[in-house]
Amino acid sequence: MNRLSAAVLLALVVPAHAQESATLAPVVVRGQAAATDRALDDQEAADDIRSVVRNDGIGRLPDRNAAEALQRLPGVSIERDQGEGRYVRVRGLGPDLNAVTINGTRVPSPESGRRAVMLDVLPSALIGSASVIKTLTPDMDANSLGGTIDIRTLSAFDQPGRLLSFELGGSHSDNVSKTSPLGSLLFADRFMDGRLGVAFGLNAEQRKFGSDNVETGGAWDGNALEEFERRDYRITRERVGAGLNLEFKPAKGQLYYLRSMASQFSDDEVRNAHTIAFDAPQEAGVLGDAESVRSLKARKETQRIYSLALGTDQTLGDWELNLAGGVSRASETTPRSISAADFDGGTYSNVGFTDGRTPTLLAPASINEAAGYSLSEIELEENAARDREYTLKLDLAKSLPIFGAAGQIKFGGKISRRTKTNDQTTWTSDDFGPAPTDLASYAGPSPRYPFGAFGPTIQPGAIQAILPGSVIEVDEVESVINDYTMKENLDAAYVQSKFQLADWHLIAGVRYEGTRFTASGTGYDEGAGTFMPRDSQHRDDHWLPGLHARHDLDDTTSLRAAWTNTVVRPTFEQLRPGFTIDGSEGEFGNPDLKPLRSSNLDLGIERRLGYAGAVSVYGFHKNIRDFVFQTTADMSAAFPGVTDATTYANGGQAKVYGVELAYTQALRSLPAPWNGLLVGANATFSDSRADVSVGGVSRRITLPSQSKRVFNLVLGWENPVFGVRLAANHKSSYLLEVGAIDDPSTDQYVDAQTQLDLSMRYSVSKSLQFAFDVQNVTDEPYYVYAGSRDRNAQWEAYGRTYRLSMKYNLE
Repeated sequence: MNRLSAAVLLALVVPAHAQESATLAPVVVRGQAAATDRALDDQEAADDIRSVVRNDGIGRLPDRNAAEALQRLPGVSIERDQGEGRYVRVRGLGPDLNAVTINGTRVPSPESGRRAVMLDVLPSALIGSASVIKTLTPDMDANSLGGTIDIRTLSAFDQPGRLLSFELGGSHSDNVSKTSPLGSLLFADRFMDGRLGVAFGLNAEQRKFGSDNVETGGAWDGNALEEFERRDYRITRERVGAGLNLEFKPAKGQLYYLRSMASQFSDDEVRNAHTIAFDAPQEAGVLGDAESVRSLKARKETQRIYSLALGTDQTLGDWELNLAGGVSRASETTPRSISAADFDGGTYSNVGFTDGRTPTLLAPASINEAAGYSLSEIELEENAARDREYTLKLDLAKSLPIFGAAGQIKFGGKISRRTKTNDQTTWTSDDFGPAPTDLASYAGPSPRYPFGAFGPTIQPGAIQAILPGSVIEVDEVESVINDYTMKENLDAAYVQSKFQLADWHLIAGVRYEGTRFTASGTGYDEGAGTFMPRDSQHRDDHWLPGLHARHDLDDTTSLRAAWTNTVVRPTFEQLRPGFTIDGSEGEFGNPDLKPLRSSNLDLGIERRLGYAGAVSVYGFHKNIRDFVFQTTADMSAAFPGVTDATTYANGGQAKVYGVELAYTQALRSLPAPWNGLLVGANATFSDSRADVSVGGVSRRITLPSQSKRVFNLVLGWENPVFGVRLAANHKSSYLLEVGAIDDPSTDQYVDAQTQLDLSMRYSVSKSLQFAFDVQNVTDEPYYVYAGSRDRNAQWEAYGRTYRLSMKYNLE
């Protein structure tokens, strides 16, 4: 047994009080309970209802990014992309209905059609704290229906002294048997007799992994399948982030700050696909004729987020002044890449599939031989989406008696200017000059695939090599209709009072938000062969009252209630001005959509249970007006002859309601060694309903992305040397996409998921720590079904990820 193994065994079997006489000297480290206790203190002190995770608790589980750091909180679940947390859902509402701020500055979205911020862009190592704010006071932006994710970068004034730490390690994906490096550096200290705080963080991580996929896209006709696709992914993701905070306190009541974060996330993906399209829909086990096509997609996307906040906080007698300016930029760029390289194999006989959940190909062996396929078309694409926002905010507050007790009047305003643009260019080629067209000239080895033999892959380098000799033409339609510019100019003002009546702490106020929206883009009429410019502009004005109340029953127990009103604009995909017309049919965005408005009620009770302990129960109800859904409409009034257009429309009312339960406690009162146990559990039970109607046909649905049950459980144990945590995250199935209004069987649902993560920490000394993490212990797949669980829309598995790291702290 080596020295490290012996130390770990000692930590497990020797009680904490006895280890002082053992061979290892005792060490003092910040543990799981300390991190939990600090986060609970933040929640208790807040005027609003929020859940918090601190930086010293984020690293206790294998959370690679900001989304995964938040998934353990009550009412929170995440959406994953290729097995990695990307978007945050709050109380079952979709990510586009939530807002994200960094150091108080709203973050725009890198993606062209979304408002949701891809939180996998932000490395967790640079986060000082992250909060999910579920009730907004009038002095906050009102642009979230579920919640606002507020991320604060590391501050020197949050540290007891100098902080200098670095982490080095690597991760291993068992799906592709690849190992990738990771590292981070954190520094924080105070200078000039403690008046100047400097905090800096740098993080870099690479992740090589893959996934196994089979999907139909919902192409079912009853129990008969029209087509399905087998996919093999090979992906390299690289995440680099840096944060710098400069804070200066020249005198008591004075603070000047510059807080910044920059992050870059690249996703280099090679996807080989094999598509089987049956001549006629077939049931499982039936053999018939089918067309076979093999295709390649190879592209590298890079997302960047920059956030800079510059401001001052001043105390001037009974007055407090806060002045802040912010700049946020987000972008997603894809240089010219292969969006599709198709090899047609023609028609094969005796082709079928095994079952509806994970269709496995039944076919002659020749369908997996390169000899039967020839290159038919190459499509290239480049894209640049940019989202920029500039803000200026002023808050003034004066302390004064209200109803004979200490109180405060606060008022202020905000100006925001946001611009979203997208620029896409598409090329196609079906003339490859002297290059060969047989698949064998471009083929690579067959990948490891769980559902039968996959056949040859297509090598990106071989396709790139023939492009100089090919005849490549610009696809003018695709290159124009996807370009747009949208602007949102926001002017806001508010007034609120904060005061106390007996044992009640109250905040009451109103916020005004006025937004001027403009959109400019281009549509295309295929019949006339002409492009048509489309411009739209309108203004929305909203008065949003709010009331927050807290009643302290005793020193540890509080009742909280809130009535709030919020407003969120539709996504940029829904608002896009571009369109296409083909005879009487068409596809349209709708830049004239109304924003979604929500009136929200929250009521709950919470109680502290000593050190690192709390229990809470919260109920919530949201009444949402003008929710947006996809529909088919007659648009002949604006576009003569177009009677069957796929577009977006505002609905009537939708309701979301539920209850959150949370319990956390460090069981220090138990006898050793059980006094090292830490338990955290939360559950959210929610439901929703909305009525949709098209052409006189209506039905009731739940809101997309809303899981009725979300559970989180964390079991941990620690002593001064060793700590271990096992975390389980469960969310029930939820509606992903509404199909035909008159046919609920065409709706697509994401199946229930339960993910287990394991984390272990071993402290050699106060300064040196080793960590071992396992993510997705049970290799939980992602499964989407169409109407019924035995009808696949998408099945994908990612494997487990193991991570080993060493962290050194010099404080």
